[in-house]
Amino acid sequence: MPVARGTTVDPARTRAAIIDAAADVLYQRGLDGVGTAELSALAGVSKETLYRHFGSKDGLIEAVLLARGDRVIRWVHDAASAAGRDPARQLAAVFGALDRWHAEPGFRGDAIVSAAVQHYEDPPRSIAETHLVRLHELLTAIAERAGAADPAALGWQLVMLAQGAAVVAGHCGAEAARPAGLAALTLLSASAR
Repeated sequence: MPVARGTTVDPARTRAAIIDAAADVLYQRGLDGVGTAELSALAGVSKETLYRHFGSKDGLIEAVLLARGDRVIRWVHDAASAAGRDPARQLAAVFGALDRWHAEPGFRGDAIVSAAVQHYEDPPRSIAETHLVRLHELLTAIAERAGAADPAALGWQLVMLAQGAAVVAGHCGAEAARPAGLAALTLLSASAR
């Protein structure tokens, strides 16, 4: 689409706008549920512009998943940090944030893990692995501060509770994060040295 005369083109802003426009439709309809023509139209750019920024639809999907992963990890980290220094409160805040996320209209589960399940190949598979490892690092740090005997093992148990809650909430509309959060706090308490 032509740029109006006198308009400054900002490639970073254009790229971010395309990612934002594509994120919701890819989440709601799946990676194969929308083509590049529709993605371009939704972003208000030509297919040429989309390809110039991402190389392909797969490149756009990769950028969307990476951006979402960064946003989710930052959001969960911020929730834990805002809860203060007490590990139990931090963990409760993480699962409280997940509960609020699951209650959002249109919630369909963790987009990154869902993408990896839909296309179990790279880049979605490796992006999901990185996403889960980052979540594990955050939860392991909470477990370490709580004095867990094996913080890394507890971190993975907490990841499984968080991801399991997302699956249940995404498919059943249930408030799964609350009972998962209670289970997480029980594990945290029981694991202290």
